Amino acid sequence: MTRGIGWFDSFRAVAPDWSVVLLGLVTQLGDVWFLGFLVGVVYWAAVPDRRDEAATVLGVTLAGLSLITGLKEVFALSRPDRVLVAVETLPETVHPLYRATATATGYGFPSGHALMSTVVYLSLAEYLSIGTRRQRYLGAAGIVTAVSFSRVALGVHYLVDVVAGVVVALVFLLLAAGLFDRYPDRRGTVGFALALGVAVLSLVPARTDPDAVLLFGTSLGAFAGWQLAVLVRDLEAGNGPIRTSRPLIARATVATLVVVGLAAVTLSYWAVPVIAGSGLLGLAAAAFVTAPVLYRSDHVGELVRESPTRSQ
Repeated sequence: MTRGIGWFDSFRAVAPDWSVVLLGLVTQLGDVWFLGFLVGVVYWAAVPDRRDEAATVLGVTLAGLSLITGLKEVFALSRPDRVLVAVETLPETVHPLYRATATATGYGFPSGHALMSTVVYLSLAEYLSIGTRRQRYLGAAGIVTAVSFSRVALGVHYLVDVVAGVVVALVFLLLAAGLFDRYPDRRGTVGFALALGVAVLSLVPARTDPDAVLLFGTSLGAFAGWQLAVLVRDLEAGNGPIRTSRPLIARATVATLVVVGLAAVTLSYWAVPVIAGSGLLGLAAAAFVTAPVLYRSDHVGELVRESPTRSQ
C-alpha cells in the first residue's frame, strides 16, 4: 500500500530549481532547533504572572517531541524515495544549505515537522496576546500549512504523513487542554508531568533509541526544575518555611532526588554517551526551567546578598 497521492511528479515538473532553497528555509519553521529556540525565548521572557502558561507551552513541546519519536518507531514507515531537485543541478555554493534544510533521514510517518508545528504554533496562539485570538490562530494555521506543504514539496514526506501529523497533534492538544482545564492552578506541573509521561511511553516502542532516551532525561529534569521553581515562588508568597508545609516538602524532595539522580547517572555512565547525555540534558533542563524564576526572585537575591561569602 502506498501513502502517495500522485501530485508530486507534476509539481516537480513545474517547480524551478531555486524553489528547493525557499522551501528548505520555510521548512525550518517546523524544525526542532527553531521551535525549541522559540519556545525557550517565550518561557524566559514570560512575566511572573504568566509563567505557568509559558510552562505549559514548554511542557507540551517536550511531550510532542517524545510523541513523534514513539509514533515513528511504532509505524516504522520509510520516507519517499524521491527528491524535488537533484543536488548536482544546484550551484555548489548552496549544496551545504540544501543538505541542511531540504533533506531528511529516518522514518517518515507521521511527519514530525507537521506534528510539532501544530503543537507549538497553536499553543503559542493560545498563550500569546499579540493581535486577536482569531488572528493568532489564523497565523498559526498558515505557518502549519506552509511547513506541511514544504515537507511534501521537498519530497521528504507523503501528503498522508503530514495530514496524520496534524491530526495527531490536534487530538493531543485537545486531550492536554482537558487536563489543563481540570487543574487550572497546576498547569505548569501538569504540562511537565505530561511531557514525562509521554517520554516514558515512547521508550516502549523506541527501546534504546537515542532520541527517546535523551528526551526522557530532558523531560525528567524539566519536571524537577519546575518543582524547584514553584517552591521558590511559594516561599516568595510567604508559604514557608518548608518544614511546616507538606506540599513544599514534597516539591523539595522530588526536585532534590531527581537532580541528585540525574547527576549520579551522568557520572556513573560517562562511558555510555546516550545514558550520560540523558542525565546531562536533564540537569540542563532543570537549570533552564528554574533559572528565570530564581533570577527574578527577591527572596533568593536576599539569600545571595546575605551569604557568608558575600559578606567577607
